[in-house]
Amino acid sequence: MNKLKLTFILILFMAACNNEKIYHRDPKLGAFDEYPTYEGELGVFYTKEKTIFKVWAPSAQEVKLSLYESGHEGQAYEVVNMYYTDQGVWEMEMQKDLNGKFYTFQTKVKEVWQNEVPGEYAKAVGVNGKRGAIIDMSQTNPEGWENDKKPELKNFTDIILYELHVRDISSRDNSGIKNVGKFLGLVEEGTKSPKGESTGIDHFKELGITHVHLLPVFDYRSIDELTCEGFNWGYDPQNYNVPEGSYSTNPQDPISRIKEFKQMVQGFHKNGIRVIMDVVYNHVGSTEENSFDQLVPGYYFRQNADGTFSNASGCGNETASERAMMRRFMVNSLKYWATEYKIDGFRFDLMGIHDIETMNQISTELHKIDSTIFIYGEGWTAGGSPLPAALQATKHNAPQLKNIAVFSDDMRDGIKGHWSGETEKGFVAGKDSLRESIKFGVVASTQHPEVNYDLVNYSKAFWANKPSQTINYVSCHDNHTLWDKLKVSNPQAEYKELKKMHMLANGIILTSQGVPFLHAGVEMQRTKLGEHNTYNMPDSVNQINWEWKTENKELYEYYKSLVALRKHHPAFRMTSTDMIKKHLLFIEQGIPNVISFNIAGNANGDNWAAILVIYNSNNMSMKLEIPQGDWTLVADGSHINEKGIKQIVGNKINVPEISMTILVSTSSIKK
Repeated sequence: MNKLKLTFILILFMAACNNEKIYHRDPKLGAFDEYPTYEGELGVFYTKEKTIFKVWAPSAQEVKLSLYESGHEGQAYEVVNMYYTDQGVWEMEMQKDLNGKFYTFQTKVKEVWQNEVPGEYAKAVGVNGKRGAIIDMSQTNPEGWENDKKPELKNFTDIILYELHVRDISSRDNSGIKNVGKFLGLVEEGTKSPKGESTGIDHFKELGITHVHLLPVFDYRSIDELTCEGFNWGYDPQNYNVPEGSYSTNPQDPISRIKEFKQMVQGFHKNGIRVIMDVVYNHVGSTEENSFDQLVPGYYFRQNADGTFSNASGCGNETASERAMMRRFMVNSLKYWATEYKIDGFRFDLMGIHDIETMNQISTELHKIDSTIFIYGEGWTAGGSPLPAALQATKHNAPQLKNIAVFSDDMRDGIKGHWSGETEKGFVAGKDSLRESIKFGVVASTQHPEVNYDLVNYSKAFWANKPSQTINYVSCHDNHTLWDKLKVSNPQAEYKELKKMHMLANGIILTSQGVPFLHAGVEMQRTKLGEHNTYNMPDSVNQINWEWKTENKELYEYYKSLVALRKHHPAFRMTSTDMIKKHLLFIEQGIPNVISFNIAGNANGDNWAAILVIYNSNNMSMKLEIPQGDWTLVADGSHINEKGIKQIVGNKINVPEISMTILVSTSSIKK
């Protein structure tokens, strides 16, 4: 028996003999991995008769619980010492109805009192999240919540993701949305622009996406909830298990943000759209102010050899997911969002900072709750980490991840050019040498005999075990919008040429295997006025201008048709690597910047026996040979008509410049 366990046993034995509770102790703790692990529940547990408070703080000598009438003002009306139980847990039971009151925890570590915090397990908070709130959670359920039903999802490859920020959709005065910048604004129905175009959730439905991916909607620290002024993406976590108050109609009411978040989820579900949360467990907004470090200094974060905080997040700290109680917190937090809020999936920011074992445990536990929960993340870090590379949940370790998808930067930068090289061109701008990178994306980063992995831009081997492990995308909230990137990297190109590049870029995304991802507004030629990092820039830069939908009607209709094409034809949504190998065959044209492939044999049960897809990024039309057969043109680079644009006679076709052409046949055609 080690000294640590013996110490705890002696303390508990002495307390039992004296029939006294322990309010002060001198912990003799060694390395962080020697801290005790607690398997029970932590946080605040309310009933009308009593409230139980439990906090894990193994390094604390004392722990105080303070009770407040207000969520942000005044002094504590009662302060009590919590008592030590076991496994690092301090507890207090208050035999009275505390509904509507607020609280904080405060630890004394090495003779120093830390700051007051609501604790990492807080599920309700006061305005600006500095104090926890004691509420009856049953009061947070909107009418009909118990009957909320998720939209059907058969396969992960059926998903079409649409990434948006809560404020961006409604902050422009032409959105027609009343609850500007709020959770409720996202699900207002019947809203129109001044020109009569559908906006908000009606627009999402009209476009046909299946999942909204919401930029961080947990409580973050950069916006003052008393004024709700300013803008931030929200990648600075404060309270992980509480919705952001500035997105509610009354941030000072702890129930409001919870109930309105649930109404938002309910509204999306009712309209056939699932909800993905962007989660940021890899770092916190402020190391010193966060509950993690105030309750158990140092434990939840990785350190360098010299004891300073490591910084693979680029934000001043990185969490240590491999430590038992951090891993347990992540698992429990995600399970809470999946059950209490009925969230349908999670996108992990800088997932490479987390260890593989933690991510796999998360996947296992979430899929016990709901097998259709979709999990994906950024398969990289923002800097070096003490966590060994072999243990990181990165793109190159994706084969070890269980039912977890990863973003393909191979496809992203292959299409438009390197993310940080503003003037670097991509395939759609006619840059040669990127064909294999695009082909790699077409087969969803899986193993395929016709991809030359030596010529792929970043990955020199497949990294997806199955197509649902790959998120194919060309733009997101980070860096330039697609339109801005094309403009800055092609300064001599005319407007018409840039538009063709834009259409080809997401034409590739939506006709490739894997899971496609669209940046909100891309279908309307979204711009951020050329700014590439808008995380704290004003609404005027970040907002969706709904006039774009009218001004770029042809582009919007093209995107809408692309989404419908993918949804109508399962050949673009194959579910296994073997299926892709069997049905998807590349056709070598011998011409630079031309990629052709045939999806043959009624792939994945498609009613089209053969689908010939051609990407031409040359700035001139090309006359290409195609397999002999009975072909119908359904996409000509500008329009998509699944019923057919025209019949193709012979074995040659003229493919327009900078375009995607699709031919289909109802009879089987071989390569």
